[in-house]
Amino acid sequence: MEASSSGITSGKTKVFHPVAKDVNILFDELEAVNSPCKDDDSLLQPGNLTSTSDDASRLEAGETVPEKNKSNGLYFRDGKCRIDYILVYRKSNPQTEKREVFERNIRAEGLQMEKESSLINSDIIFVKLHAPWEVLGRYAEQMNVRMPFRRKIYYLPRRYKFMSRIDKQISRFRRWLPKKPMRLDKETLPDLEENDCYTAPFSQQRIHHFIIHNKDTFFNNATRSRIVHHILQRIKYEEGKNKIGLNRLLTNGSYEAAFPLHEGSYRSKNSIRTHGAENHRHLLYECWASWGVWYKYQPLDLVRRYFGEKIGLYFAWLGWYTGMLFPAAFIGLFVFLYGVITLDHCQVSKEVCQATDIIMCPVCDKYCPFMRLSDSCVYAKVTHLFDNGATVFFAVFMAVWATVFLEFWKRRRAVIAYDWDLIDWEEEEEEIRPQFEAKYSKKERMNPISGKPEPYQAFADKCSRLIVSASGIFFMICVVIAAVFGIVIYRVVTVSTFAAFKWALIRNNSQVATTGTAVCINFCIIMLLNVLYEKVALLLTNLEQPRTESEWENSFTLKMFLFQFVNLNSSTFYIAFFLGRFTGHPGAYLRLINRWRLEECHPSGCLIDLCMQMGIIMVLKQTWNNFMELGYPLIQNWWTRRKVRQERGPERKISFPQWEKDYNLQPMNAYGLFDEYLEMILQFGFTTIFVAAFPLAPLLALLNNIIEIRLDAYKFVTQWRRPLASRAKDIGIWYGILEGIGILSVITNAFVIAITSDFIPRLVYAYKYGPCAGQGEAGQKCMVGYVNASLSVFQISDFENRSEPESDGSEFSGTPLKYCRYRDYRDPPHSLVPYGYTLQFWHVLAARLAFIIVFEHLVFCIKHLISYLIPDLPKDLRDRMRREKYLIQEMMYEAELERLQKERKERKKNGKAHHNEWP
Repeated sequence: MEASSSGITSGKTKVFHPVAKDVNILFDELEAVNSPCKDDDSLLQPGNLTSTSDDASRLEAGETVPEKNKSNGLYFRDGKCRIDYILVYRKSNPQTEKREVFERNIRAEGLQMEKESSLINSDIIFVKLHAPWEVLGRYAEQMNVRMPFRRKIYYLPRRYKFMSRIDKQISRFRRWLPKKPMRLDKETLPDLEENDCYTAPFSQQRIHHFIIHNKDTFFNNATRSRIVHHILQRIKYEEGKNKIGLNRLLTNGSYEAAFPLHEGSYRSKNSIRTHGAENHRHLLYECWASWGVWYKYQPLDLVRRYFGEKIGLYFAWLGWYTGMLFPAAFIGLFVFLYGVITLDHCQVSKEVCQATDIIMCPVCDKYCPFMRLSDSCVYAKVTHLFDNGATVFFAVFMAVWATVFLEFWKRRRAVIAYDWDLIDWEEEEEEIRPQFEAKYSKKERMNPISGKPEPYQAFADKCSRLIVSASGIFFMICVVIAAVFGIVIYRVVTVSTFAAFKWALIRNNSQVATTGTAVCINFCIIMLLNVLYEKVALLLTNLEQPRTESEWENSFTLKMFLFQFVNLNSSTFYIAFFLGRFTGHPGAYLRLINRWRLEECHPSGCLIDLCMQMGIIMVLKQTWNNFMELGYPLIQNWWTRRKVRQERGPERKISFPQWEKDYNLQPMNAYGLFDEYLEMILQFGFTTIFVAAFPLAPLLALLNNIIEIRLDAYKFVTQWRRPLASRAKDIGIWYGILEGIGILSVITNAFVIAITSDFIPRLVYAYKYGPCAGQGEAGQKCMVGYVNASLSVFQISDFENRSEPESDGSEFSGTPLKYCRYRDYRDPPHSLVPYGYTLQFWHVLAARLAFIIVFEHLVFCIKHLISYLIPDLPKDLRDRMRREKYLIQEMMYEAELERLQKERKERKKNGKAHHNEWP
């Protein structure tokens, strides 16, 4: 017999040991006996008052099922058949015939069924489903469910022996050191056997190869629910080839809900340290979702076992992203502290604070007064905290950080995929969406893979739908631009209003007040438009008629990300690259609709406006998201419990069965993990795209993510129904979006440093026009006179609609003002070309363009070099996989040979004749 190793991988690897030639292979006896479960859906009884305490750890260890399981809410009424799935419907629903056909076909597939009425509302019926061993084995084989078949055998070459001895000596020394506080207590975590075993697709013919201690616990709860869901998706509810699937019955209202059960309560009267965990949900709550363990690592293997690989990968990615934010947050904080330390030595801020004789031109037409440059001393100092000599280094660091983060995540994902048996896993051929079938059922063509006829969408129809969808996307982007235009008009009008305000604090800080209120209004518009965008994205995606669910999900994801990204960052792009760039100059201002004068930057620069925009938006959005993620489900669940107490009365305490408790929880979002990923991807954009203007963004993201991990964990464990355990190899389309954001961040940071920041003008002044010109130096002494050189002179009599102000002049010198200053590089009014650009302007412009080109090429070269030097698959993992593939071939061969030899000996012993056979 030829042993094949195709599709066989291994779980998590521990310490290697030399492999022996002869290895004993132990297999447990399998008793494929039918469970004596009731299967009569006519036995509909009102729900009993139950207690949901359940010791899942004892059950999974294979102990005898206690008598209390008859009423614990996790089993049928006989206390032996565990509930694998729950369907919920109302007796008053008119879709009775479809449900009867569907449930009759469920029983025909071998699933066992029991019904129970709700304690709260007798109109609500719970259908409890249980999959016997025969059904689980048959469908596990069809679905290629990977199961453990042998304990792993590890191997190390001789060169590792010396290193192992050193590790032993180091481990002895570590015993005297305190344990890492981030590590979880291994005594409280269960030994997940499948993570330390070789696995292979389940096969009933080779059932003797698999480690089966107890057939009731061989398939864990998540796998059982996944198998049952797979069956329900393929059962007919009407005669006809397209009238199949649970999803359609949920869509047309035949069933209200469908979900697997949680493994019991997440709380316990007894301490987990003294009595242990009652079930995996309780264990997850104590060591993962509780706020007291916010600083500890996540038990990813347990999360994967309970919620499935797809959700496990999300939390693995979120934890990796949060961990990678630590160096970024530290460097960003260092850049900020560097600005604090060097503040007293900054020549530019000193000159601004001492410029009491420099009078700045008003920033608006009517009410804005002339002001001394020294009045903006505080803003100049704040600007230096973010715009200092370390800003360029931090921008380069963050661009490289984004690449390192993505490259090392690919390596981390490969290790996780190896540990979780996802290396050779491939998604099965997806089914066609019901909407696609209904639309194109009249046109069919042969599927080249399955060889079966399937609905077909013509190329012309597909192109026309894509064009309409693209037009809708373009229209929504125009809506965003219109909203930004409205914010611009608000800023222009409000500056004058705040300049004439009665309160001196607001009147003297009119620009800052304008920026702050504009950001808050912008945030409200962003949140309102997000609601509209979701409906538009859903409409456009359905209009495209994607063929499969994955195509629909990818199309919807791209639209929602594009909409929300543009909506969230459009105002930031305006402030960074357009604010104060196209305003003209005093006497010749550019105006909106020939009426409103465009807003100028603050005398200390535009960077402070960008910092305020990013800081306020980031804090408000993260706060709002955290409230919606946890606060909204908490309020809904509290309201549900309150209504139940009002209906049942406060005179007695009722303990509901587990299915009723889970039904009263909130269902998982209709789009799965979309909202969770989208929130983090948008945050990643904020952290990288404009990080040169706001170095504290990684620190804010880190603090938010530390809270976010526990919020999401608490939400999944306590506030949501248990989602179906789905498999996935990676984070999907989100990785490509992250790469796109990384490329965009290099470009935007180059433009922020070159255009928004004053880094380039200061550099040009230090080397070309300052006291150290031609000497190759750029210290603080070389910046003497920079403020005066960066301001141009304007004759007040040349104002368009403003007369020479005696009152304003008397405030400064006792005589009417003749000249004021403004930020630009223009000739004085009495030159040959009044208010024309000076040579210094062209030098600064050339330096900015050169910096953008050099910065982008340098950073992109570093990014590509890092991508090339960091392999996607770690070398030790690649060698381990090749070695284990060889070992698996040997083990399969030895196991089959041992079985055949044993059979031949038994035949000889019994004296039965037999034909010649191999070996």
